[in-house]
Amino acid sequence: MLSPTHKIIEALLFAASEPLTEDQAKVCLQEEVDLAQIVEEINTHYEQEKSPVWIQSLSGGYRLMTRSEYDPWISRLFQSKSKLRLSRPALETLSIIAYKQPVTRTELDSIRGVTTVLKPLIEKNLIETKGRQEGPGRALLYGTTSYFLEYFGLATIKDLPKIKEIEEIMHDEPGESIPEREQT
Repeated sequence: MLSPTHKIIEALLFAASEPLTEDQAKVCLQEEVDLAQIVEEINTHYEQEKSPVWIQSLSGGYRLMTRSEYDPWISRLFQSKSKLRLSRPALETLSIIAYKQPVTRTELDSIRGVTTVLKPLIEKNLIETKGRQEGPGRALLYGTTSYFLEYFGLATIKDLPKIKEIEEIMHDEPGESIPEREQT
């Protein structure tokens, strides 16, 4: 059974438009709280009750989420909402920024070998300026936003897969081959 404090946190999570932080919880409850512990206890309760919701750590806070087995129904509810669509160059740029941040446009262009367009990523609130580089020209430094973490379901940037893990996934399994594309 959930205590009144647990229920208040649950209500705050339900009402919050962004991940709920421990500082926000303290302000609302007007007392010290161990939000991580409370969230763990609520999640245990949800698990016991086989609830369709759970609480996930995201972007420095917590957010009430639905379980993946309910995705077919939820996606029908939001069919009219457009998903975040990014071109391959935008995804490449976003990946570089995520792993190398803070990074300048010149560094991005050097890594990609082509001129990089940042405007779509800024407009979609996936990246932002994080300051200026020291030295001549004082180039802008770019990094990911808290929305990036939230959108991709990450608590922190450290939750990104390691480059080595990605390389292992990209290598063929022994005996398997990737079919070649047809020439057009």
